[in-house]
Amino acid sequence: MKQRLVFPRQKVGLICVGAISRPQVLLHSFLLFTFLLSPMAAGAVDITQQLHRPLNSSVGRQSRDEADSLLRIGEQQYASGYADKTIASSLRALELYHSIGDLKAQGLTYNLLAKAYVQLGSLKEAEDALRRGLAIARDTKDFQSQIFVLNNISTFLLQQGEFAAAGKTVEDALAIAHNVKNIEGEGLSLSNLGLVTARLGDYNKAIKLYENALIFRRQTGDAIGEANTLNNLGDAYLASGNYQDTIATYGAAMRIAKTNRDRTNELRAIDGLVTAHTAVGRYERAFDLLEQRLALAKELRNLREELKSFESYAQLYKQQGNFVTARNFYERAIILARTLEDSKQEVQLLDQLTKMLQRK
Repeated sequence: MKQRLVFPRQKVGLICVGAISRPQVLLHSFLLFTFLLSPMAAGAVDITQQLHRPLNSSVGRQSRDEADSLLRIGEQQYASGYADKTIASSLRALELYHSIGDLKAQGLTYNLLAKAYVQLGSLKEAEDALRRGLAIARDTKDFQSQIFVLNNISTFLLQQGEFAAAGKTVEDALAIAHNVKNIEGEGLSLSNLGLVTARLGDYNKAIKLYENALIFRRQTGDAIGEANTLNNLGDAYLASGNYQDTIATYGAAMRIAKTNRDRTNELRAIDGLVTAHTAVGRYERAFDLLEQRLALAKELRNLREELKSFESYAQLYKQQGNFVTARNFYERAIILARTLEDSKQEVQLLDQLTKMLQRK
């Protein structure tokens, strides 16, 4: 029986609720790293099923079991916000998979490594992991992974300001998807081509690309992909200042994500709605949404998402001139940054707090 191809879901960082500018909105838009939620996100059982291959030697089986366990642990560490620990687990798993010559498992591990490096802001290392994964996909003629990784590399190129190269790379992915009649891949690639177009400032064309992508994603019943593309579409409307369509589109994304327990797209839609409602002065609604966001982060036991919620609260209170409450939320975010041992985030939060106190 032919195995159904599974494509990764996207994730976006928190859109700040302070003063809104088009470049700021687009910065978050093109940082939609496709691999942040990948087929590995299906869970520990699915990972084992993806990786399992019969091995003759007991030593080989023992190495595989240990590597599989490390990979599951790494995914759990990533989900909990511990990117540095994820990297350590993944590197050890990669070493074991290399020793038994399992290319498919190595490709999955490089994907997890890339996710963790992105979370830490180590983009050079993330790109290296992606390109190694692409080489494996080409060697094994794995068209699914080629489409997937090419989309990710396109996002890196876009983030580095290499617009032409980013567009060419995602077009290559779209061509492969079209040639092998992979509808999921076409939807994913069209959605990311919309990101490139939006980064170039052509929001109208980006909106059309997103609408085309939605057709493919709805054909396959890909609710998660649909929610993601709706979030992209919301970003384009937001960047163009069309707040009415922005709110409607993010709202649709949030409902679909909530129904399917797609927490990543649900959080992202909430972030977009907070930004849009804040832009039009609907602060009460923005605070209601932030309350939902924080509750969801706690339900997931995801400290990094809790941190983002606190930071967003701080920015919204700061914008209203309530510096005392804003300071409280900044301090709570800083505590979580220390708990996560994320010194870079801690420094950024301290800088924001210091600048706010100096302006009081």
